[in-house]
Amino acid sequence: MLQNYITVAWRNMWKHKFFTLINIFGLSIGICFTLVIAVYVWQESSVNSQLRNADNQYIIQSKWKKPGLGYEMTTLAGLPQALKQNYPNLVANAYHWDGINSIVSKGDKHFQEILQVGDSSFINMYGFKLLDGDGATALKDPFSVVITEEKAIKYFGKTNCVGQTLTIESFKGEKHDFTVTGVLAKYRKNSVTNLIERSNSTFFLPAEAVKFLGRDLDSWSNVVVVGLLELKEGIKPADLVGPMKTLIKVNATPQIAANLDPYLINLQSYYQDNPVVKKTIFTLSCIALFILLMAVVNFVNICISSSSKRMKEMGVRKVLGGLRQQLIIQFLTESVLMVAIATLLSPGIYALSKPFFADLLSTEMTGILSLPYYFYLGLIAFALVIGILAGLYPALMLSSLKSVDSLKGKRDRVKDNVLFRKVLIGFQFSTAAVALIAAIVISAQIDLFFGKNLGFDKDYLIYAALPRDWSKTGVQKMERVRSELSQLPQVKSATLSWEIPDGGAVGYLQTYKFGADERQSFATTLMIADNQYANTYNIPLKAGEFFKKDYIQSDSALVVINEAQSKALGFKSPKEAIGRQFNAQYNPTFTICGVVANFQFGPMTGPVTPLMFMNVNQNNLYRYFSIKLRPGNTQADLAALQAKWTELMPGAPFEYNFMDDALAKIYRTEIQLKKASYLATGLAIVIVLLGLLGLISLSIQKRTREIGIRKVLGSSINGIVMLFLKDFVVVIAIAGLVACPLAYWMMNSWLNDYAYKTPLNVMPFGASLFSLLVVASVLITAQTIKAALANPVQSLRTE
Repeated sequence: MLQNYITVAWRNMWKHKFFTLINIFGLSIGICFTLVIAVYVWQESSVNSQLRNADNQYIIQSKWKKPGLGYEMTTLAGLPQALKQNYPNLVANAYHWDGINSIVSKGDKHFQEILQVGDSSFINMYGFKLLDGDGATALKDPFSVVITEEKAIKYFGKTNCVGQTLTIESFKGEKHDFTVTGVLAKYRKNSVTNLIERSNSTFFLPAEAVKFLGRDLDSWSNVVVVGLLELKEGIKPADLVGPMKTLIKVNATPQIAANLDPYLINLQSYYQDNPVVKKTIFTLSCIALFILLMAVVNFVNICISSSSKRMKEMGVRKVLGGLRQQLIIQFLTESVLMVAIATLLSPGIYALSKPFFADLLSTEMTGILSLPYYFYLGLIAFALVIGILAGLYPALMLSSLKSVDSLKGKRDRVKDNVLFRKVLIGFQFSTAAVALIAAIVISAQIDLFFGKNLGFDKDYLIYAALPRDWSKTGVQKMERVRSELSQLPQVKSATLSWEIPDGGAVGYLQTYKFGADERQSFATTLMIADNQYANTYNIPLKAGEFFKKDYIQSDSALVVINEAQSKALGFKSPKEAIGRQFNAQYNPTFTICGVVANFQFGPMTGPVTPLMFMNVNQNNLYRYFSIKLRPGNTQADLAALQAKWTELMPGAPFEYNFMDDALAKIYRTEIQLKKASYLATGLAIVIVLLGLLGLISLSIQKRTREIGIRKVLGSSINGIVMLFLKDFVVVIAIAGLVACPLAYWMMNSWLNDYAYKTPLNVMPFGASLFSLLVVASVLITAQTIKAALANPVQSLRTE
């Protein structure tokens, strides 16, 4: 019997190919998009869950009573191993590491790479697997290195490369060979190797390598080391609070001990508790839910719309002895079959579009066969539930008609709830309008991020990481190189600095007015640069000078501050600040030689904060050349710059990025959201138009005779078109009235996270509603004209 139901269902679907195609296509696209977001949410929610003994793995976090003394995600260098040694009954294992950038070479291959220098417990503590090498001994030798599978292929063309050597450069400019002792198998995203979203470690060195690199993994004054612990079974994070405070009080400086409150977060929840991650998951989940809901509403609408065509078929079946129960099962079978086909198509569409979605969401997307079993169970349950819901109403409605009414095709006997379907269409229009308004506002805000009001000029500006020689000689060499690069006709100016304007400052200082109480201090962002920084980034100078042309030792106390720092120190104007002094903790008195205009150093989530520049010659710390190119043939200019770079610094890779790339990393989440909102808007509009098409088709079918009478009585085509437009314009108008307040509330809440935001005016609301109205009107007009041009004689014969 079931086979007969399926056969009849297939024949009916084939007979009405147009409606079948619309239904299956719309629903499969909605399911595919939902599947993509579900996979993304599952991946983000399972970050760190694959680590060995993940329930007992923790990261040490730092809460500073006075801001600017340290970072929340790092801890004191000496704390993790001290906890393991002094409290073995609480701590099963410990791992702490320092992340650095350096040049790695193999023959004539030279690349800037991210190195993670840490304890030998790294591999076994987290259960990372090696394709080659022994995890127990891989990080025992001071000059050993474990690399990822990707890097093994990059440098050696194969993964079985244990015993091969790579040359790594220290921060003193020295080079040493490191022996590859292990190749890590590809691992999923985690917070051990990928703590910072845009900084994924791929080279792992033993803690003993810090001596060669010139770093520190033991000092209790080093507050920028990542500390991780594996606790014993049954031990809670609260059990470590007392021991951590005790060790800090005994070993750290009084100021650190008085201001630092350490605490533990389980790695299972650490990544997911990030506000940005939470916000992204919630936003994308809501988008996917609404798209799926629209697709389902569309499917139900078209099922109901097309079912009334089959009234005579139902009458014939009843006359021939068909039971109502059999008719209901037939309708449900057809509906479930269509949903099943759409559901089966969606994984295929997902597989084909996976690279696109991976680029859209800036992440790797798991293959469809790698998903857990409950994904497939969910798809099966979805097909059954939606199929039954979509087919239930027309099945009950049509099977309840008398045989004679069905045979005569009297649609007026059908209790057809047009209002209900118009409400569904209104819901779809509201959702599409909200999506379109959100896309316009998000796009405008991101344009603001990349716009001209950053306080510096990012056009034709590139930056490139440098080989490290953090000594007086090293800085002098870099300044000579910078000078020669600046003389190229393609280069307008160049600067040597620790920072580019991406929020990554060298640190913070607690500063306060000269002679004031230290308790009145406030956090100031510390930057290190040469005297060409303001010129290269085109940061306006409000007073004084951006350091002297030639640095001498007596200038070591001279600093440049921004307007926010000038106001925080109590100066009425930038000119008043020139030559004045202020104090800072752990530092001598500083003298202000210049004041620059406020510029956006980090993301626009907060206002511009106090900031000061120290001369690179005083600190001997640097990371980047920033180079301002002249407008022209950019590719040719970069080629000339690379040639000169290689001549001046052989062995140093010229790996440059434009300033726009740095901003894109800062606003990665917002750019993701922008792309997702564009896609969601496109899908929403397609789905709402498909739903509108189904409703118009039903309305035209039911009013065919009316159209014929109106034509006979002299009605024009325009009059008939307006008759149908009038009904749906009201629906769209009501949908717009619902959508605008909702969209305003949503986008106003989203914009409140930014100190600088695009104005929320009437433009996105008006443009969205007008666009939807125009597109809908074109579709309605096209469908109605077709019916209005039909022969009225044929129309009048329609019951």
